[in-house]
Amino acid sequence: MPDAPAPALLPTTQRLLLSRTATAQRNGRVPSLVTGIVRGGSLVWSTGRGAVDEPHQDVQYRLGSISKTVTAVAVLRLRDEGLLDLDDPLETHLSGTPFGDRTIGQLLSHTAGLRAEAPGPWWERVAGPPWAELATQLEPTDVPHAAGRRFHYSNLGFGALGELLSRHRGSPWAEVVRDEVLLPLGMTRTTPRPGGRAAAGWAVHPWADALLPEPEHEGGGMAPAGQLWATLQDLGRLAGFLLGDTGDVLAPATLDEMTAPAGVDSSAQAWSAYGLGLQVVRNGGATLIGHGGSMPGFLASVFVDRDQDLGTVVLCNATSGLDGTLVGDLHSIVRTAEPRVVAPWTPLPRLDDELLAVVGVWYWGTSAYGLRLRADGLLELTGLAGAGRASRFRSRDDGTFLGLDGYHAGEVLRVVREGARVLALDLGSFVFSRTPYDAQAPHPGGVDEAGWRAAP
Repeated sequence: MPDAPAPALLPTTQRLLLSRTATAQRNGRVPSLVTGIVRGGSLVWSTGRGAVDEPHQDVQYRLGSISKTVTAVAVLRLRDEGLLDLDDPLETHLSGTPFGDRTIGQLLSHTAGLRAEAPGPWWERVAGPPWAELATQLEPTDVPHAAGRRFHYSNLGFGALGELLSRHRGSPWAEVVRDEVLLPLGMTRTTPRPGGRAAAGWAVHPWADALLPEPEHEGGGMAPAGQLWATLQDLGRLAGFLLGDTGDVLAPATLDEMTAPAGVDSSAQAWSAYGLGLQVVRNGGATLIGHGGSMPGFLASVFVDRDQDLGTVVLCNATSGLDGTLVGDLHSIVRTAEPRVVAPWTPLPRLDDELLAVVGVWYWGTSAYGLRLRADGLLELTGLAGAGRASRFRSRDDGTFLGLDGYHAGEVLRVVREGARVLALDLGSFVFSRTPYDAQAPHPGGVDEAGWRAAP
């Protein structure tokens, strides 16, 4: 959960953010640009530049693919209710497609191998048919890649997920996400079509300071991939959700699941990945979680740094031209000028003697590791020589521990005992002992009987 509501940013920080936003609006020739910073679950700073004035927080812009995050949250609610499993083939819940053998989890993570767009004219610039009509146009050639073999972004896949939601709930996609995600989060100004104060979408001529209106329409069966409009205030509330203020909409553990990168080594220094309806990006040493969005006439972005309790929201009404480094720069300004002040360390509320007997130094072969019992009850394994496969583990009712992240995510840690003595740790067949290759520990292949020796 986020910290208590944060105070307003310092005047010097606000000046830097304003300057960076103003530069992006002018140099990108963006008709209007609104940006905001979220901390403590709410907007603590925002500004509007160009053809938008106060109240800039209440002007609707198209979110584009940020709509996918909202759709994904609603799908995961179905999973948490036991109505589906992420490993279920789509055919189990939605028939009549040439990709019915692809799983719901693959659709959410863009690893199902589907084509990027729906058949027919580009759906982002023309009104789209309902899913029932769209589905009749689908062919086997709309599945160009093998399942699970590669990341291939697919708007079509999220159209299918929206129809899955509608079938399960017995209501149109727009009503499902409104009632189950948007309104519970307080996003009352997020709608499928513009309403009230809304920005017009523009294309800016590449070689002249001239504007061309972009079309706006009903997306039909493709709406779940990019239909929503929202204000900066509402997008800030979505950032607060991503920072952990999930309310009754989603369990925090499910949000964590959404942020786990699919098919990427998240220990690497620089990478970009996709989880379940969320983009996960390493930027300047920080991991940013959120989603970008684009529709003709509009660009949008919401990304958060959960370690810093820091979110950035950006909305503009131009088809292209916005500086791609803006979000990272706004994050960096706040992170540098006003780093998060973390909560104080507190000791364990209750001491478990059996767990205490497990902590300390362990060796996997000749590599030293430390196992620490944290105040939140998790065991944390870290390499002691500056390298090693770090992971956290949560205790289970049967006395074992389940890996939560890193190389050992999903692996089971078992404590090997000899009577009351803790002899070794067995982590998915990796045996850790108190001393390097302790002969009494059950090392695979055994230990040479002569033991350690000097040079021959």
